Amino acid sequence: MASPNTTTTTSAAAAPGSGRGALRILRSRLPFAAAARPGGRPATALRATAPPAAPELVEQSVNTIRFLAVDAVEKAQSGHPGLPMGCAPLGHVLFDEFLRFNPKNPAWFDRDRFVLSAGHGCMLQYALLHLAGYDGVTMDDLKAFRQWRSRTPGHPENFETAGVEVTTGPLGQGFANAVGLALAEKHLAARFNKTDLKIVDHYTYVILGDGCQMEGVSNEAASLAGHWGLGKLIAFYDDNHISIDGSTDIAFTEDVLARYEALGWHTIWVKNGNTGYDDIRAAIKEAKGVKDKPTLIKVATTIGFGSPNKANTYSVHGSALGSKEVEATRSNLHWLHEPFHVPDEVKRYWSHHIDEGASLEAEWNAKFAEYENKYHQEAAELKSIVSGELPSGWDNALPTYTPESSPDATRNLSQHCLNSLAKVIPGFLGGSADLASSNMTLLKMFGDFQRDTPEERNIRFGVREHGMGAICNGIAVHSPGLIPYCATFFVFTDYMRAAIRLSALSESGVIFVMTHDSIGLGEDGPTHQPVEQLLSLRAMPNILMLRPADGNETSGAYKIAFLNRKRPSIIALSRQKLPQLKGTSVDAVSKGGYIISDNSSGNKPELIVIGTGSELEIAERAADELRKEGRTVRVVSLVCWELFEEQSEKYKESVLPSEVTSRISIEAGVTFGWEKYIGQKGKAIGIDRFGASAPAEKIYKELGLTVGNVIAAAKAL
Repeated sequence: MASPNTTTTTSAAAAPGSGRGALRILRSRLPFAAAARPGGRPATALRATAPPAAPELVEQSVNTIRFLAVDAVEKAQSGHPGLPMGCAPLGHVLFDEFLRFNPKNPAWFDRDRFVLSAGHGCMLQYALLHLAGYDGVTMDDLKAFRQWRSRTPGHPENFETAGVEVTTGPLGQGFANAVGLALAEKHLAARFNKTDLKIVDHYTYVILGDGCQMEGVSNEAASLAGHWGLGKLIAFYDDNHISIDGSTDIAFTEDVLARYEALGWHTIWVKNGNTGYDDIRAAIKEAKGVKDKPTLIKVATTIGFGSPNKANTYSVHGSALGSKEVEATRSNLHWLHEPFHVPDEVKRYWSHHIDEGASLEAEWNAKFAEYENKYHQEAAELKSIVSGELPSGWDNALPTYTPESSPDATRNLSQHCLNSLAKVIPGFLGGSADLASSNMTLLKMFGDFQRDTPEERNIRFGVREHGMGAICNGIAVHSPGLIPYCATFFVFTDYMRAAIRLSALSESGVIFVMTHDSIGLGEDGPTHQPVEQLLSLRAMPNILMLRPADGNETSGAYKIAFLNRKRPSIIALSRQKLPQLKGTSVDAVSKGGYIISDNSSGNKPELIVIGTGSELEIAERAADELRKEGRTVRVVSLVCWELFEEQSEKYKESVLPSEVTSRISIEAGVTFGWEKYIGQKGKAIGIDRFGASAPAEKIYKELGLTVGNVIAAAKAL
């Protein structure tokens, strides 16, 4: 039952019932470009809500959406038809009557954002994008659903399909991304809107299912959304009571609306999402009227609506209907058309979005021109955020160091970078999972992003690593110049691994600031001491795993992170103080690996010692001792394996000459993987066990991460 504070709408009873493709969508990089109605006339002000189509046309449109999904899944013999069949009425009302977008410029800045968190039902989104006139989802694309190099993959992917805002699939992640999108809107609106000109004004809509509600990441994100008062976030809960294993009541019987109310959300219950079009409209209008809270609209639907034998069963969730049931469904819904048919009247009706979208953008561009004339400095900052163009000379803000500079923990050196860059990068913001004072991630010149101070740039995520990472992904994809960072202890990347993986997959350039990077954190013991995380994250595609050794390398790591807007960076930082090493370089970090000292000639040292992070100084001290004995030794900093692998073979040979087989690596992590760089004859010094609780110096000594052990290994080679 709905709780006493829940708004409910009622109507008549419900009717019975990959690898990345090479084809890419080149999104517009002209968010401020002129846009006008056909004929060149400027747009006039448009209503926020479009009038509904005639009931007969609405029903025809809804069935078009249903059967485009049914036919695509049937042709692929793979997919999830149930959600699109059940959510087609909601999809039609939202896209046709409320969503503000320009199908010919999917990157228009002030568009509403739509996220399908229940990404398995992606044929709903593809059908809607196709009808709305997006060039990236043609009829041929619908027919190529789930096929090689298709622009209609099996779950929504923002890097493949224009009009898809975020990559969804793992349940709950998309919902958390939507919270990030809504946070970005609220932040930018607070910073740039003026009393006479509201230049940032859009909504974020998201559809999530029972599976999203069950995943913990959604609760973390929902808790923050309620705390922050994200009033322009509207979530639709597709309440169809079916999951893969059957009815949800085998594992999920909580009062979802009561939970969201407790989290600070406004809630609405639409009891008939199958045919209650007016109720859906009324719910969205009510949600838009609530300015101080996000809204959850529970929409009761029938999964696989219209299928005589499979509706409201788990068998329609994740499998094609089968040819016999498809024909039975066509007959049941009076859809006597061939596969992939879009009636002419539906095409004509939906075409209004092309004209309307151009008008919406033209209206906004005219408003921005007025804004730019009145508020030149603010307009310049917003332009940099919308375009992603970094200010000229921004990297000059990064601190540099000499060997005479005081030793310091790289987490402290990181804080200098964060605060220096925040002064010159308008779109830089972020925070920590309740560890800002330990991660050293507070932006000292700004206050906290809160319900009543959304213009500030310190985001307090609380102890919510899962939600934090996913929310930052949403911030990053909102606008190219929004550069979010988030921080926790390095070992807790395991908590947020799904978000990190999706950051890499969806090309979201989040900066993950990870402190307490090794056994060097000491007394907290093995539960907090990462040993396998470095290797694990190095194995992940499209991500940079950086482990700087001192101040110059820390600055270099941030420079690389800011330049890489299509892939995330993880910067692993020490708790313990480290010396500023001679030979390290801000710019050399871009090579991933480079020589910091060498007393040999002709690229033929007797020995190469390779280190990262806090162990690089151990490598350098051991090399100095060996050189006193007449040995020629090269020390290499391999700060980022991924960047090193991207260098030319000539460069890699100049750093690690193949003729030199006497090699030692030293790193406070598992040794697996180092054989790539030390070869069969080399020696890897590391930690192939969990850590221990003791002072850092004692752990390093007991586990063999010492100068003496490097020297002994060198003499044994």
